[in-house]
Amino acid sequence: MLLFFPAIYEAIDFSQLTFLDKELITDVKNREKREVDIIVETKLRQEDALIIIHVEPQASFERNFNERMFVYYSRLFEKHKKRILPIALFSYDKIKEEPNTFEINFPFLDVLTFQFLTIELKKLNWRDFIRKDNP
Repeated sequence: MLLFFPAIYEAIDFSQLTFLDKELITDVKNREKREVDIIVETKLRQEDALIIIHVEPQASFERNFNERMFVYYSRLFEKHKKRILPIALFSYDKIKEEPNTFEINFPFLDVLTFQFLTIELKKLNWRDFIRKDNP
């Protein structure tokens, strides 16, 4: 967190971290089951409420990945009823433009705009990080 999102790092109370078991998300339409990879329950420094941080590593291109992030978010929210900070970690071999939103709208109404944070490793210069204290 410190390396990629320093402002978020400053807001999190790391003495309160609890790693949760992987969540099983069922895709009813395709009859597939997927695991949500990294889920942490913690607190923010300035608040007394719990939050959940969901990090989803993605090593290969997946069409509609942004929609999957929204589905994971909605299912996690449905179960835990807590604010969730969604983060996608892309580690593709090639640079790829990935959307960080999922939207549902009509010409007359914007129903939903879901956003998530992204880390796209291939777009980062390793030299910028080699001298950092954070491994």
